[in-house]
Amino acid sequence: MKKFVAMILALVMALSLVACGGGGKVKMRFVTGGESGTYYAFGGTIAQHATNNADGIEVTGLVGNGSRSNVLELQDGNAELAFCQSDVMAYAYDGTNLFKDDGKVDCFSTVAALYKEQVQLVTCDPSIKTVADLKGKTVSVGAAGSGVYFNAIDVLGAYGLTLDDIKPTYQSFGDTANDIKDGKIDAGFVVAGAPTTAIVDLSTTKNTYLVGMDDEHIDALLKASPFYSKATIPAGTYNGQTEDVNTVAVGAVILARNDIPADAIYALTADIFDNYTELGSSHAKYNELSMDFAASITSVPYHPGAAKYFTEKGFNVPTLAE
Repeated sequence: MKKFVAMILALVMALSLVACGGGGKVKMRFVTGGESGTYYAFGGTIAQHATNNADGIEVTGLVGNGSRSNVLELQDGNAELAFCQSDVMAYAYDGTNLFKDDGKVDCFSTVAALYKEQVQLVTCDPSIKTVADLKGKTVSVGAAGSGVYFNAIDVLGAYGLTLDDIKPTYQSFGDTANDIKDGKIDAGFVVAGAPTTAIVDLSTTKNTYLVGMDDEHIDALLKASPFYSKATIPAGTYNGQTEDVNTVAVGAVILARNDIPADAIYALTADIFDNYTELGSSHAKYNELSMDFAASITSVPYHPGAAKYFTEKGFNVPTLAE
């Protein structure tokens, strides 16, 4: 009986989350990222444009605490939409890596892949020229259990290093940049679309360097971890950056709870991709969107509403029904 009552309460809560407010709009909360990261700024722009222009939906951007936390917010019913790294969403869907203790989380599906999130290793120490030079240094590897943490482990591992070879700290992007600036740590990993606010701010106050990866180590990492792709951060992305920096990247993906109406997710997807070529002035990440990349996710099925949109545009994507 208690289980039945709990199920009824959960159903009522789920329905209330997407309840139509004034004007018949489906309301969706979009959990993004920290205020110094790309998720927050771009997610807020997407939410505002969809609310003002898309039919039948109202989207509110919220501060988030990283990809793993965002997935759990979806699971707990605290959000209907979420930004997530492509590797982390696969971990959640399969119940592996940083979701090994939580177990499989499959209450969500893919809306679209938006852009690449580069693994950025930042420092103000000119003597740190390669990842190998981090040995013995104090290095921020992202919040404990975060996607950044696992990215840092992977990159260190490609160079034969482990956490035992460095002095790790576990910090947000903003705290990482502040502690590098203050000389409290030597370097830090930031995984976000470049330019990233925290690094932009750091590079305006001190001489800042991005530490790249060479082709040999990139190829080894790609062979071991198929979630990554090779990426380049162009010269001039940050103040004082005079050369291109080669690194690896994961994808930034929007997820939606499976119980959100298909029409609402269709409207959101259409608003993003029918307008992105004209919206570059509102946020630079719009300039990086492409339909090919948006429909490229294979590890987690697409929401029926998103799948309908991509099918209309000539793209076949895996769906929940398959």
